[in-house]
Amino acid sequence: MAEFMNDFVPMLAHALHGFDGFVFLSSATGWIVAAALLLDAVLGDPVRRTHPVRLMGRLIACLERRLNRPGAGKWHARLAGVTLVAAVLGTVGFVSCFLLWFCGQVSGWLVWAVSVWGVYVSIAPRELARAAEAVRRPLVQTPHTDLAMARHQVGQIVGRDTERMDEREVVRAAVETVAENMVDALISPVMYALLFGMPGALLYRAINTLDSMVGYKNDTYRHFGWAAARLDDVANWLPARLTGWMLLLIGCFRRLDVKGGWMAWRLDAPSHPSPNSGIPEAVVAGLLGVRLGGLNWYQGQPSQRAFLGRGWRPLDPEDIRRVCRLLRDLTVLTVLLAVGWGLLGRWLEW
Repeated sequence: MAEFMNDFVPMLAHALHGFDGFVFLSSATGWIVAAALLLDAVLGDPVRRTHPVRLMGRLIACLERRLNRPGAGKWHARLAGVTLVAAVLGTVGFVSCFLLWFCGQVSGWLVWAVSVWGVYVSIAPRELARAAEAVRRPLVQTPHTDLAMARHQVGQIVGRDTERMDEREVVRAAVETVAENMVDALISPVMYALLFGMPGALLYRAINTLDSMVGYKNDTYRHFGWAAARLDDVANWLPARLTGWMLLLIGCFRRLDVKGGWMAWRLDAPSHPSPNSGIPEAVVAGLLGVRLGGLNWYQGQPSQRAFLGRGWRPLDPEDIRRVCRLLRDLTVLTVLLAVGWGLLGRWLEW
């Protein structure tokens, strides 16, 4: 182990051929991602006021108050939105790269530790599973289920109205959210971390946070949030499809309805409003043999979503546990891929 680390730390510190502290397109990123995923599995997402995502949210909110002018024309609003995106990504990119550069002047070990921390705070599979389990638990408690508590819990993770949801709708909301966020909370930040190190993971998280805050098609953000929403679509395009293939592979090992997952992807996912979210949702629906999609309510307004999956059986609370099991398997497969990335890169570097 000591011999491995003696070789690993210099490789990490000099990954950019002379720019100490940066880790781009290097086998070291595989080990960094694997360590970050294991750290998340043990500790979960750190909930603190100084969490980088919360700091990004404050920066976005501050800039939005100055840039988003009510009544601005379409192109003025879009230009302001582009300015917001550029300012946020420029700030996050500069801070993360400078932090790694500074650490590289001190110690390769510090570069490694900070890189693992940066990727760790960019992913959240354990927190996603915990939030979903908090929805399931009131639905299965004895002697009486607590639908009101389940509605409250699902309201913490979805943007739709929850007051009129019955049990099936609560389960559907939770399953759809876990399936969709397999991309945002796991595969996308991991992919960009593998390619570009800690700055890649944090920049992706900034893109995702921008979309979650201003990427809405309402009167306030239709044009101002256009750049953030389109950039999020582009950033998630490849990870969403990678997630779909990985879920189908997991379905083979779990002996789930792989054909159903594939057919739902090909036939139903294109009808989803998002070019990316429909893929994991459709594949999960097909694998589990349920039907997702349907009528959602947002601020009192109905929104009909396309159905995903054939639905040969009705949804039940245990489907929340089943989709969380898929998330767990996806996380394990991601760790194995990260380790494989590190081993392959190390072999090529020899």
